[in-house]
Amino acid sequence: MKRIGLVVLILCACFEPAAWGQQPGGTCSNDWTEFHRLDMERWNRCETVLNVNNVGNLTLKWSYTIGKVVTSSPAVANGVVYVGSWDNNLYALNASTGAMLWSYATSGTVESSPAVANGVVYVGSDDHNVYALNGSTGSKLWSYATGNRVISSPTVANGVVYVGSGDHHLYALRASTGAKLWRYQTSDGAVVCSPAVVNGVVYVGSGDHYVYALRADTGSKLWRYKTGFPVVSSPAVANGVVYVASWDNNVYALNASTGALLWSFRTSDFVYSSPAVANGVVYIRSSDGNVYALSASTGAKLWSYHVDPPGAQSPSSPAVANGVVYIGTNTLVYALNAGTGAKLWSYNPNGVFSSPAVANGVVYSVSTDGEVSAFGLK
Repeated sequence: MKRIGLVVLILCACFEPAAWGQQPGGTCSNDWTEFHRLDMERWNRCETVLNVNNVGNLTLKWSYTIGKVVTSSPAVANGVVYVGSWDNNLYALNASTGAMLWSYATSGTVESSPAVANGVVYVGSDDHNVYALNGSTGSKLWSYATGNRVISSPTVANGVVYVGSGDHHLYALRASTGAKLWRYQTSDGAVVCSPAVVNGVVYVGSGDHYVYALRADTGSKLWRYKTGFPVVSSPAVANGVVYVASWDNNVYALNASTGALLWSFRTSDFVYSSPAVANGVVYIRSSDGNVYALSASTGAKLWSYHVDPPGAQSPSSPAVANGVVYIGTNTLVYALNAGTGAKLWSYNPNGVFSSPAVANGVVYSVSTDGEVSAFGLK
């Protein structure tokens, strides 16, 4: 399991936002189609079933055993759960029953978290490829070969797939064909985190210690900000601010237009997880064993909750829905009160490195031993 702690440090992706997490036309989508869902913030604004008063009654609805290590985070779309595995496969499971609908075998482990857009599933593989698969059948539509492993989770925005690679590049691929539109080379280090795309700008961190802002149409650099260590966190973008964490123990808030530092918050250890942002609060987990709630405007600590011993390297990122924060750890999956940090519910799997998804009154979580679980109310 050493490889998990040293390499699979973040599983992240995000999606072009539409009107506060809503679909065009004003209808609210409760699906969790990518790592950062529809709004770049790991916040399901449309969830109404689960809340602080009933989440303590969550029970296991179903589980599906893949049987290999899983660090990919689930995507949920159109009644299907998609998740990758270290057995080289991407799986599609019935979201209501857990029955396997199909699997697709790549030539390497699938550590990337899938993204679903317009009935197509996009995912990276350690075989250096980015894949586009038919979401209903699993048949391959296209693949694109990068120069190294693709741990980064794709982001789909305006007909373009944005994804990082271990070859130090961020790629922009046409979603319909896989044709390369552009690629941007960072100074050094793999791009293992995933990009956020907001208002025609792509934000991404790199192993070269920088956070980059690039034009989404051309890949030209707008600005970059240097942190003290590699950036493995996927950025969250809200209200003109980019929130991102680094191995230098810090959470940063940067002006989305200029890259200027607005504030930083220092934890006591590496920060592998990606931030969630909801209702003016940034939620983040640190390897010092705590989940933190920070003021999005000032970075002031609002509360912290201890979930793991210091040094625990689970990169699971928070998910927020209807006043509840969900987070996986080395020992438990938690539901915390978003306002106070009080524990509302927990479940004991065999360790969680991937990040939970919350959709349609169900919490989806995957343990490192390959157990995909769905929790809901009776």
